[in-house]
Amino acid sequence: MIVSHLTVKNWRNFQHIDVDLRERQFLVGPNASGKSNLLDIFRFLRDIARPEGGGLQKAVKNRGGISKLRCLAARRDPEIAIEVHLASTAEAPPTWRYALGLKQETRGYRQPYLAYEHVWKDGVQILNRPLPEDTHDHDRLTQTFLEQINVNVEFRELMRFFQDVTYLHLVPQLLRFADTIQGRMLEDDPFGQGFLDRVAKTTEKTRKARLTKIQQALTIAVPQLQQLAFIRDEATGRPHLQARYSHWRPLAGWQREEQFSDGTLRLLGLLWSLLENDSLLLLEEPELSLNNGIVSQIASLISRMQRPHRGQVLISTHSETLLTDQGIDGREVLLFTPTEEGTQITVAVDNAEVKTLLESGLTVGEAVLPRTRPADIGQLSLFK
Repeated sequence: MIVSHLTVKNWRNFQHIDVDLRERQFLVGPNASGKSNLLDIFRFLRDIARPEGGGLQKAVKNRGGISKLRCLAARRDPEIAIEVHLASTAEAPPTWRYALGLKQETRGYRQPYLAYEHVWKDGVQILNRPLPEDTHDHDRLTQTFLEQINVNVEFRELMRFFQDVTYLHLVPQLLRFADTIQGRMLEDDPFGQGFLDRVAKTTEKTRKARLTKIQQALTIAVPQLQQLAFIRDEATGRPHLQARYSHWRPLAGWQREEQFSDGTLRLLGLLWSLLENDSLLLLEEPELSLNNGIVSQIASLISRMQRPHRGQVLISTHSETLLTDQGIDGREVLLFTPTEEGTQITVAVDNAEVKTLLESGLTVGEAVLPRTRPADIGQLSLFK
């Protein structure tokens, strides 16, 4: 199942979003245009759906409150609204629709509460809040039914889909020096500090199968790398990955993850996440630290690895190299355009000029990325 459509009102950079989504979707735009904020919509729904995560109140608090979530361009209508459609494919009619409206108390603790919560299955509405009980007890509106296991039995499949959303923006230094830093790890570990623990918790059979596939890729992408293995430190029991590189002394070629390059660690995290993904995977600039030759293969790699799992991948990127793949459909690219009234999002092929350029044989990167450059970027070279 994938998110086939997204409608949003007054969320961070966006006064309004109304777009169809594909199985593989690229997010392209200038810095600070809202690509990460769009990905955060799905992290927000995930945080609500996880009962151990604190639900709606904690999800809002972790983001600084309603005032930080609400678009600055919102004026007379301050309500924040999110609606997602889930379907088997991008072309199929939605199986599920989930809609959420949020407001804030005007006085007192200014607590966020539900303006509404709606669920449809196969076109039939099965939840329509506020209910009469909500009207008589306003505190009920501080929690969604999505987060309450005792009342969401009719749409638990929806809850589990959101719970399985995965975000990855692996920061190699956090993984490489995790034991030295010993800092607080964020929930769901979005920056990969606990990546090795995640690998360790996977069943041995699955772990071996995935690492074998990753080894095959790394021996192509990383010079001299010959073997990848999972081990545990004999003294501490801590999990480690080690790789054997070509060396004139056979046993001297082994290195642990703290010796891996940034690019190797990021590629490892990317491949592992793609192999385990059967829901929605959010990737933040996967091209970072990688050689252009590898970056040019990322789009097709994602497409091939999606097929057996039938998951969905949303990718934010600034890389023309990544977008040179001729297999990228113009419908797979969302173009972010900042305006005074918030960022606007359009599907690349809905722009007549972009469509013409694509039809003439240009790649998505050549047709779309020039539109993301600041108008006066040439003046930056004059800065003193």
